Amino acid sequence: MKVLMFGWEFAPIYSGGLGVACAGLTKGLVKHNVHVTFVIPKKKRDIQTHVNLISAAEIMEKIKTICIDSPLNPYLSSTAYSKLAEGFSDSLYGQNLFEEVHRFSEAATEIAKQESFDLIHAHDWMTYKAGLNAKKVSGKPLIVHVHATEFDRTGGNGVNQHVYDIEREGMHLADKVITVSNYTKKMVEKHYGVSPDKIEVVHNAVDWDSHNVEAPKITEKDKIVLFLGRITLQKGPDYFVEMAKKVSDIVPEAKFVVAGSGEMEARMIHRAAELGIGNKILFAGFLKGDDIERAYKMADVYVMPSVSEPFGITPLEAIKYGTPAIISKQSGVSEILKNTIKVDFWDIDKMANVVAGILKYPKLKETISEEALKELRKISWENSAKRCLEIYNQVIK
Repeated sequence: MKVLMFGWEFAPIYSGGLGVACAGLTKGLVKHNVHVTFVIPKKKRDIQTHVNLISAAEIMEKIKTICIDSPLNPYLSSTAYSKLAEGFSDSLYGQNLFEEVHRFSEAATEIAKQESFDLIHAHDWMTYKAGLNAKKVSGKPLIVHVHATEFDRTGGNGVNQHVYDIEREGMHLADKVITVSNYTKKMVEKHYGVSPDKIEVVHNAVDWDSHNVEAPKITEKDKIVLFLGRITLQKGPDYFVEMAKKVSDIVPEAKFVVAGSGEMEARMIHRAAELGIGNKILFAGFLKGDDIERAYKMADVYVMPSVSEPFGITPLEAIKYGTPAIISKQSGVSEILKNTIKVDFWDIDKMANVVAGILKYPKLKETISEEALKELRKISWENSAKRCLEIYNQVIK
């Protein structure tokens, strides 16, 4: 089977969960003898670098990558794109985000005319129009994969109508909709009016690769609490900072690491100073490569206080490295993790008490880690890919 796949980031360069998911799922599909042509946007000057990195990463021969010359990049907002467009030296690219999404979809049309494939698989809203164009010119079935909705990204406040319209159109015109959790399936049913019979759930998984890097403590006595993710409304960094204050009152030696970047970063730094814990929180910025593994390994506990999390791969990664994870009940990953502590994102008191308990009682930490790891070993991208393959076979006539 041959699949034409559209996404906006792919291994070995990615900045968030979608890139991790696309890489894991694609490698899993290859193990089921599926040939994948993965199409991504890349600025012209970055295309060769990306191709070289893919080659260096020894991605299997059944994965072909095509780069469309485009400045689209992960988690790009309309405002951020407009600022980016001010620096364009020519009119090749769209002057706003939606013009560029349209331009990307037109380029995808030409690729669909040239490539051989049995179906189309498009990830998240920026690629839905590309998928629809490919479906129109090829007559092949289209699957759209929902990793997050505009309601997740905005918390339901200030939903971008144009993004919503693209999402809704893609979901309704696709042959099948895949969501990363039942949590997201219900959201798609409620906000987009998609029939539940059309929606299939494929949970994300974890990549078991590890580079075995060393990760020493900041000091031997420090207890490290980690937040790793985009510093945006969706991820709940404000709840993490408020929780940090309460934990530091109970466990004075606790230190907190916020790894990531985003529009709320300056506000969180300011809030930490207001709470008098500025000297206990390290804002480490965006991490990549081995530094991500070091962060997980150095942490005594990982906290994901997401306000609305379609899935959430980071807790799986933390558990893989032996770090207990506390996760928001408002997350898709909570559906597949049974031996992990779950709290409502807004319940800062409970969150703080659980974190403090893990920091104060090493045996508790050890037990939670061991039980979660046993559970995690049953979760793989190969199984997720197998589920996708079953859905592919449903739509191929």
